[in-house]
Amino acid sequence: MATPPNSVNDLSEVKQLGMWASITSLGYLFWLVGGMELVERIAYYGVKASAGLYAKSPASEGGLGIDLHDYGIILAIWALLQTFVPVFTGGISDRVGYKETIFASTVIKIAGYLCMAFFPNFWGFLGGAMLLAAGTGIFKPGIQGTLVLSTRRENTSMAWGIFYQVVNIGGFLGPLVAVHMRQLSWDNVFYACAAIISLNFLFLLAYKEPGKEERIERARKIKSGEIQQESLWIDAWQELKKPVVIYYMLVFAGFWFLFNSLFDVLPIHIAEWVDTSIIVTSLFGPEGTSSGILQFWLGLNNEGTQVMPEGMLNLNAGMIMTTCFLVAAFTAKYRITTAMLVGCILSITAIMFVGLFNAAWMIVLAIAMFSLGEMMISPKKNEFMGNIAPEGKKAMYLGFVMLPQGIGWTLEGYFAPKLYEMYASKEVISRNELLTNGLSQADVDAIPQGEAFMRLVEVTGIEAQQLTHNLYAANNIGMAWYIIAAIGIISAVGIYIYGKWLLQMQKQQQQAAAQ
Repeated sequence: MATPPNSVNDLSEVKQLGMWASITSLGYLFWLVGGMELVERIAYYGVKASAGLYAKSPASEGGLGIDLHDYGIILAIWALLQTFVPVFTGGISDRVGYKETIFASTVIKIAGYLCMAFFPNFWGFLGGAMLLAAGTGIFKPGIQGTLVLSTRRENTSMAWGIFYQVVNIGGFLGPLVAVHMRQLSWDNVFYACAAIISLNFLFLLAYKEPGKEERIERARKIKSGEIQQESLWIDAWQELKKPVVIYYMLVFAGFWFLFNSLFDVLPIHIAEWVDTSIIVTSLFGPEGTSSGILQFWLGLNNEGTQVMPEGMLNLNAGMIMTTCFLVAAFTAKYRITTAMLVGCILSITAIMFVGLFNAAWMIVLAIAMFSLGEMMISPKKNEFMGNIAPEGKKAMYLGFVMLPQGIGWTLEGYFAPKLYEMYASKEVISRNELLTNGLSQADVDAIPQGEAFMRLVEVTGIEAQQLTHNLYAANNIGMAWYIIAAIGIISAVGIYIYGKWLLQMQKQQQQAAAQ
C-alpha cells in the first residue's frame, strides 16, 4: 500500500537562492515573527545569562545564596520542561492556532518573571523557572511554524540564518539590560523582563496566521467525520518512532550538553577566575572608561573598569547578530549535516580553550570560536527538521528539534554545575583552604554561602586578585571543561555517522522516485 504523501519525510536538499534573492523573497510575516522572537529573547536572556551569578551571589547582596548543587536542580527542571513541552505543544499549535498559543505563552512567561521578583528564594526561583520553561515551550513551535509556512524550500537556509541573527539581537540586548539592572538590585532584572515580554501583545495585533483557513477547514472535516485524525499523543509518537528522528536525538544530545555549559557555567567561571580588567585596560588604559554609552554596550561595571561576565559572554550574541547571515550564505553551499559537524568541532575546541587558559583575551578567543561553531550548527537544526517534516506537521517537527536539546540540557543542567563544583568552584576551594588555615569545620560551615573567598582573604591577608591567582595555579580548574569537551567529541563522531547514513537514505529515495 502506498504511503500517504503527507506522512513522508522529504530528505532531499533543494538548491538555495542567492543571498540577496533570498533576503528580498522574505515577506512581512517573516520579519514580524522575527520581531516577536527578538522581544522574547531580550527578556529571556536578561534572566538566563545571569541566573548562575544570581544563584551563587550571597543573600547579603540580594542573591539566592545557594550552592551549585541546588542551582543544578533548578537548571535540570528548567531544561526538562522547556525542551520537552514543545514535543506536544507543537502539535497543539498546528491544530489550535499559532496566534492563540503565542498569546497564552506570553501570559505564562510574564507570570514567571514576576514569581522570581516576588519570591527571592530557592522555591520562588524554581517556580519562576518552571513557568518560563512552560511558556517558552509553548511559544517556540508557533513562532517557528509560522516561519516555515512563510518561507519556501529555496530560501530556507537564508531565512533560518537571518531569523537566528535577529534572535541574537535579543540575546545581545538581554544580558546588557541584566548587567545594569542587577547593579541596582536583582529584582529589577525580573521586573524589567516582565515589561519587555509584554510588548509582544502589540505584535500580535498585526499578526495574521498563515494557512489559517486550511487549518479551520481541516478541523471542520475532522469534527464532521469527513476525515479521521489520530490522537495528538499517538500522532506525535508515530513520528517520534521514525529512525530519522530517533538517531537525530541521540547524536545531537552530546552537543547540547556542551552548548549549554557555556551559558550556564561559563559566567560563573569568568566571575571567579578571569581578570577582565585587563581587557578594559587594553582598550581604554588603566583608568578604564567613564562613558555611560560604552559601559552599557560593552557590559562593563558602573565604574567602567571591568567587563562583567554577561558582557564577556555577550560577544557570542554580538557576533551572531552581525555575521550570521554571512555564515548562512557560506554554509548553504554544503550539506546540512556537514555544516553541523564542522560547527560541533569548533565548539569543542573552544571549550578546551576555556579549560586550558584563564587569561581574559584567550577567553574572548574561545567565545568567538564557539560562536562561529554555533552559527554553523544551531540555525541548521531548524532548517533540517523543517525540511524533512511531512505536510501538516511542521510545528510538531520543530518541537522535536528540542528533544536532543532537552536530553543534553537536562543532563548538563544537573551535572555541569556539579562538575564545576567538584573541580573549579572558588567557594568550595576557599572552604577547604580555610580548614587548612586552622578554622574548625563548625566555623567554616557557619560562613554564609558565597562568602567563603572573602573570609579567606581576611584570614590569609593576601590581596583578592593575587589569592585568586594562587588558588587557580594550585588546583586543576580546567578538568571540568575537559570532561565537557569529551562529551562533545562523542557527539561529533555520532553526527559524522548520521550524515553518512542520511546520504545513503537520500540516494535510496531518489532511486525509488526514478522507478
